[in-house]
Amino acid sequence: MDRKEDKKLLIKIAQMYYEQNLTQSEISSQLGIYRTTISRMLKRVREEGIVTITINYDTGDHFTLEQELKERFGLREAIVVEVDPAQSSTIKRKAIGQACARWLEQVLLPKDTIGFSWGSSLASVVESLTQAQRPFVTCVPTVGGPSGKMESGYHVNNICYQAALKWGARSLMIDVPAITEQKETRDQLMNSQYYQTIAKAWDHLDIAVFGIGSPEMKGEEAWRGFYGDAVIAELENGKVAGDICSRFYDGNGIPVHTGISDRTLTIELEQIKQARYSIGVAESLEKVTGILGALNGGYMNVLVTTQETAQKILE
Repeated sequence: MDRKEDKKLLIKIAQMYYEQNLTQSEISSQLGIYRTTISRMLKRVREEGIVTITINYDTGDHFTLEQELKERFGLREAIVVEVDPAQSSTIKRKAIGQACARWLEQVLLPKDTIGFSWGSSLASVVESLTQAQRPFVTCVPTVGGPSGKMESGYHVNNICYQAALKWGARSLMIDVPAITEQKETRDQLMNSQYYQTIAKAWDHLDIAVFGIGSPEMKGEEAWRGFYGDAVIAELENGKVAGDICSRFYDGNGIPVHTGISDRTLTIELEQIKQARYSIGVAESLEKVTGILGALNGGYMNVLVTTQETAQKILE
């Protein structure tokens, strides 16, 4: 964790303890951090002068954006990264990936089951994870493979494997497509013992980390590669605002039934909502409608994004 992120966390804990009068146990439960760590950090906030008589909130404009997002959408956490809008999408994804990875490693518990989706943002998260020994963590894919062509680094199996490799953890693999050609094929695969093992893990996710898609991403190569042109054409009829793990919803977050819904092998939106932390990692103005739909549907309780995207969401 860099010094700026470390100071933000110390301030947050100081606010919860001194202004909101929460106990150390309550703070530990809300943030998913060990109580002994909370105790040490409260000692540091006094030693470092963050708490004297009042709390020092001097952490920049994005702290205000984070508070606004949390209050408006009832989030447990909002992480807003300051990146120059003129920077490339690669740099922006790397920035939010690093921020998500740092936060994730703070809240991850020793025996957590964590689900990952596919995509460039998720690849950035996993790339930024630090080497650690977490042998009892289980990494699970939450969506099947692509219908079209896609860079192997963005594949959900690779993302799960790389996360497990960084942590010395366990990982499952999914050997089915997200969208089958026939409903009958989907039904057969769903009834297989192999698929049931994956689906059972989805019922017990502690953390879900996912990217967010939107039909407005018409030029996005990875999006087209995952779904293929035929599916993309159907999603561009105006009803769909966005998707999480190939589950589609409108601007109000209400699930949308499409022609591929009965051919889909992926986690349900309700299963994502049940996780202790459901973390959406997404940025870009093209994704704002998809992010808003997900927020309105309550499909995430943590959002990691850029300042530019956060401002557009709040507008």
